[in-house]
Amino acid sequence: MPRPDIAGQTILITGAARGIGAASAKALARRGARLSLVGLEPELLQAVAAECGPEAVWFEADVRDAGALEQAVEGTVERFGGVDVAVANAGIVAALPVAYSDLASMERVLEVDLIGAIRTLKLCLPHVTASRGYLLPVASVAAVAHPPMIAAYSAAKAGLEAFANAMRIEVKHTGVDVGVAYFSWIDTEMVRGGDERSDFAFMRSGLRGPFARTHPVSKAADAIVRGIERRSRWVAHPAWVKAAIVLRGVMPFVGGAQIEARMVELSRLSAEEAERLGERAAAPVGAGGEAALRSPAHR
Repeated sequence: MPRPDIAGQTILITGAARGIGAASAKALARRGARLSLVGLEPELLQAVAAECGPEAVWFEADVRDAGALEQAVEGTVERFGGVDVAVANAGIVAALPVAYSDLASMERVLEVDLIGAIRTLKLCLPHVTASRGYLLPVASVAAVAHPPMIAAYSAAKAGLEAFANAMRIEVKHTGVDVGVAYFSWIDTEMVRGGDERSDFAFMRSGLRGPFARTHPVSKAADAIVRGIERRSRWVAHPAWVKAAIVLRGVMPFVGGAQIEARMVELSRLSAEEAERLGERAAAPVGAGGEAALRSPAHR
C-alpha cells in the first residue's frame, strides 16, 4: 500500500537525539511529516525538535525502560491522534573482542539494540495497526556479515532482523507493512567513537573495497525517507548492501577473510586497550553510548 506523500503522517523515531535518528527526523520534517522524537539527552532532543518545526514533539525515554517508552508512545498518540510509522532506531555498540569484554557490557548492547527495539515495535503496533501503517526497525549490515569486535551488536541486529521478518508475516493481513533497515559504516558519533580506539581502527583499516568506505549520515536518512514512502521491505545504503542480503550465505566468508589474517595483531591491540582503559574498555562507544551509561535505566 504505497503512500507517495508522507506529509501529515505521524512518525515516531527512537534514538532521535543524534546520528541517523536526528538526520532522518529532519529529512522527514522537510517532507511535512509530524515527528515524535524519543531518546536520551533532552537538550539535544529539544534542539532537533526545534529544527523539525511546530509539528514535532520529543520525549525523554530509554528503550530499556518499558514504562517510560510506553508514556512516550501514549504521549505521541495524545498529541497527534495516532502513530502511522515507527522507526526503532536506538542503538549502542561496545567495540571489544568477547575475550576482553564482560557479560554486563554485552547484555547492555542486547538490551538496547534488540529488546529495546522489540519493545518499541510492540508498543507502537496497536496504533500502527489502527492506521494501517509501517514499522521500520533499524538493523545493520552486521545482521548479515558479522565483523569481529562487535559480536553482541551483530547478534542483536541479526535477532532484530529475524523478529521483523516473522512479524511481517503476522501483520500483513492487517494492512501493516514491516521493513528492515541495513546500513554499512555511517559517519555517526558511534562509528567515530569506535575509530578512536586503536584496535577498532586497526580492524577497520584491514577492510577493502566497499566494506571499507564510511558514508555520510544524510545518505542513511535519505534511505529511510524513501523506505517510508515506499513502505519497503529492505531499506539499505549503500546499494551493495542489498546484494549482501541476498548473498548472506557467503558474506561471513568474504568479510571474515579480510580480517582473519590480522586477528593476532588485533587481539594484541585489544589486550593493550583493555589494560589501558580498565572498566571503560567495555563501555559503549561514542556520545550516544555515554548517554546510555548516564541513563537512570542503566544498571
